[in-house]
Amino acid sequence: MSAENPTPSGESDLRSALTAQKKKRRTAAIAVGAVAVVGLVAGAVAIVANLGSADPAASAAEASTAPEELSVTIATAEDSVFQDTIAEVAAEKGLDVEWLNVDDWVLPNTELVAGTVDANAFQHILYLSAFNTENDADITPVFSTVITQWGIFSATLDDVDALQDGARIGIPDDPSNGGRALNILESAGLIELSEDAGDFPTVDDIDTNDRNLQFVPLPARDIPLQFEDPSLSAVIVGTSYFDPSQGIGADDALFLDDSLDEKNLPYVNVVATRANDVDNPAWEILEEAYADPRVAEALEEEYFGNTVLVDVDIDDLRAKLADLEAAAAQG
Repeated sequence: MSAENPTPSGESDLRSALTAQKKKRRTAAIAVGAVAVVGLVAGAVAIVANLGSADPAASAAEASTAPEELSVTIATAEDSVFQDTIAEVAAEKGLDVEWLNVDDWVLPNTELVAGTVDANAFQHILYLSAFNTENDADITPVFSTVITQWGIFSATLDDVDALQDGARIGIPDDPSNGGRALNILESAGLIELSEDAGDFPTVDDIDTNDRNLQFVPLPARDIPLQFEDPSLSAVIVGTSYFDPSQGIGADDALFLDDSLDEKNLPYVNVVATRANDVDNPAWEILEEAYADPRVAEALEEEYFGNTVLVDVDIDDLRAKLADLEAAAAQG
């Protein structure tokens, strides 16, 4: 995670982007206003001609029933066709979504807390729990979005049953991703973890390892580069970590984890906002947009099935977030 990089004026990149976009909207509003003046002049005679027949009560009733225009600004850490599709579908439903994309995993949260944006959509609740705990923040999920699928991959084997005694397996060296890898190995029937292993087990929590598998810790981002290392029989990593040029996807996994398994709740991505804005009606419309088939199609085309949409009960997500925050607070 990189620190905030101030611009020469002292503003963050995200604040500068927001200011620039607001200026564009003001310029557009001026242009629309100029066109409107012409329309008013052209229509003046018609208005005068119809003044006598206008029904003030009907006009007032029509104005009172006009839908309120909704708009939200959402920070994220990437720019994608997937997001564009969400915005298009949301617009059809009466919600204007403005994405502010920054190449940073800190700003979307800090600027949400500061009130610069209305929400963000870039993180799973594990990362959110760490941010809330470290910054005494109250950012809260409003609905689930996607999860990156993880699996066991091998350059030489076609089945997990082909793993030999003493096989070396590359797993992430950080606690959260390493724990996810061990959970996958257990789900595949290759090891058994102790009942009190918790959300993020370590190799010390392995109770049964009949094949004497050896675990090689590697930075998660480097694991795809080690995929063809002859000293490794297999690796465990997220499907989206592979470079597209490698041509490796979910279909190539020896074993693919269940995205909706309760053990994967910490890795579910969410749209999140400040706790005092969770009842904003915009979130219901946005959630409907995410559920649109066109959005699922755009996600599939962009990520080749490596990242999938998930619909997790919001109460379950918030309860898991609270558990993770409590665990983080205890150190």
